[in-house]
Amino acid sequence: MKTFKIPLLLLATLTLTNCASGYKMIEPKSINYISTYETANVKLEYKYDLLDKKYSKKELKKGVKLLALKITNNSDSDLMFGRDAKLTYADGTEIFILDNDKVFKTLKQSPASYLWYLLLTPVNLYTTGSDGQQTSSTPIGLVLGPGLAGGNMIAAGSANKRFKTEMLAYDIKGTTIKKGETVYGLIGIKTDSFESLKLKIE
Repeated sequence: MKTFKIPLLLLATLTLTNCASGYKMIEPKSINYISTYETANVKLEYKYDLLDKKYSKKELKKGVKLLALKITNNSDSDLMFGRDAKLTYADGTEIFILDNDKVFKTLKQSPASYLWYLLLTPVNLYTTGSDGQQTSSTPIGLVLGPGLAGGNMIAAGSANKRFKTEMLAYDIKGTTIKKGETVYGLIGIKTDSFESLKLKIE
């Protein structure tokens, strides 16, 4: 007895290359920061390249970079990030920081995009006898189509929820950094490169 393997091979390829991505928590407090800049007794540490899989591809496609920040205020005054302490590029150009909610909506996965798996619903697995005549067919698509669609939508939704939770928890925009305090944050900026950053204290 033989089975037609082409539909199964195609199905396996589609599943492996188009499945939903998980979300690995960034945890800015545990990052080993390499890039640093210090001015007026305020130290900035930052890191690009935080996301992977589908989220990383969205960064590239949308021209938005997610960064982790660590700011230590050793000055004699409290500073508000975005007002008294502003992020700039190395040439002094001030950086426009996107709202974290906008960054999330830009980089999140689209659970609805996995509904295309429902197109597999009509797929049948055929078996043939030694004489080459079809002996039976099994409607595997009735299980695989909805199963793959539903499973990937749930996985994408769960990953997005973890991503949004962390973005909200580390929203540093408008945060007051008290003297002697260290704060951590996640921010998104519109850029296609990995430029050096500075802090401008006012």
